[in-house]
Amino acid sequence: MTLDADRSELRQIVAGLAEGVILVEPDRRLAWANRAALAMHGTSSLADLGETVADYRGRFSLRYRNNRAPEAYPLERVAAGEAFADVIVDVTRTDQPDVAFVHALRSLIVTDAAGRPTCHALILQNVTAQFEAEERFERTFNANPAPAVICRLSDLRHVKVNAGFLEMTGHTRDAVIGRSVYEIDVLAGARNRDLAITRLHEGGTIPQMEACLNLPDGGTRFVIVAGQPIEMGEEPCMLFTFADLELRRKAETALRQSEERFAKAFRLTPVPTLLARAEDFVVTGINEAFTRVFGYGEDRVVGRSPGEIGLWVKEESRQAFEAALGRTGYVLGLEVCLRHEDGAERDSIVSAERVVINDEDFILAVLQDITERKRSERELFAAIETVMADTSWFSRGLIDKLANLRHPGRNGAGDVALSLTLRERQILSLICAGLSDQAIAQRLGLSRNTVRNHTAALYRKLGIHKRTEVMLWGRDKGFLSPPPGAKNSAD
Repeated sequence: MTLDADRSELRQIVAGLAEGVILVEPDRRLAWANRAALAMHGTSSLADLGETVADYRGRFSLRYRNNRAPEAYPLERVAAGEAFADVIVDVTRTDQPDVAFVHALRSLIVTDAAGRPTCHALILQNVTAQFEAEERFERTFNANPAPAVICRLSDLRHVKVNAGFLEMTGHTRDAVIGRSVYEIDVLAGARNRDLAITRLHEGGTIPQMEACLNLPDGGTRFVIVAGQPIEMGEEPCMLFTFADLELRRKAETALRQSEERFAKAFRLTPVPTLLARAEDFVVTGINEAFTRVFGYGEDRVVGRSPGEIGLWVKEESRQAFEAALGRTGYVLGLEVCLRHEDGAERDSIVSAERVVINDEDFILAVLQDITERKRSERELFAAIETVMADTSWFSRGLIDKLANLRHPGRNGAGDVALSLTLRERQILSLICAGLSDQAIAQRLGLSRNTVRNHTAALYRKLGIHKRTEVMLWGRDKGFLSPPPGAKNSAD
């Protein structure tokens, strides 16, 4: 009776506790459970737990957190008088598999003055929310593509590592977990290592800094590392996260080398070249050839647009050039007239294209001075026009050479020749023989106006506007004498 009275008082004490309490008799009967213990099983009465441990086994499935089913349930261990603590189990109702809990368990064996057990109790804590949060964190941590590793602050040993860190470094999970931050040194080569170590021991935030990790294959990896204090299971830890700099460093190196090659080629190219911003055509650079050919130095050009320095002789040419760039992004072989610093006009060919430098659009323009070439061509053509005014005494070979000089590359016009009428062929042959319109009219027995009309039609078909050009074209095609029957052909 005294024992029952003592248990009654004990039950009143523990009934309102947040921890769950189940009393177990040595014969494995469940004697009593408080409300917290019942709630942690999704039940409302002791009968729902079962009268005995065997009943409990049939109604609830237990599994340790290592996913191993226990050989003996904690209630059985309590009934046997075993003392244990910090046992974590997953509990699921067999009739309702979706009702599941995570329990933290420990046993409590109460003895009398003689040391005999008087009360066997299983103490429960509902840690479901905590473990669900940890599982969510675990899934997020492992799925995060950013490399990360977690170390315990109490002994500075790594307790978690994700796939991103393993892929970046080549380490295996077993080689990282349980090793200290000095064995798998995540702060190796850190730019401010002393500060990082101090913050690590203090449990404070480690700011971002560049580091160079040592890899298991003997190589190194440049990274940005940062540390953030967190708690895992109420234990202080440090979360290290990393940003891989290797690809960025390679890209920066390649970009720097590319820019160096561009700058060297830009500077040394013998053709005048300038670089301007695409948005406003303000010049950002010129090469030595530009100064040599057009006279302008960098102090006169850089920071101003070609229009402002008066480089373009004709404003409409500048507008057409800029409009073409705006439409297509490039201009090829545009003949323009540009102005030298001393005011002289220079015939030039301009080609330009949009380029991207450091994520900014520029115009790269190449200016070829063709003043001397144009002058030579004009002088040559003028001389040819003069001497071709009377070509009756030229040899065929000389005529051919003059024709090639006047119209280089014009070798084939068979279709045009075939489209000529018989009368047009007769007139073309007589023109090539050096006869005037009056002489042709007399030769063919035609009026002078009729000859002129046939000659005009001939010009249209050949796309030629000068008699000397017709003569050159015809002699190049073999029209050296009138075809048979020229005198008697009808008009």
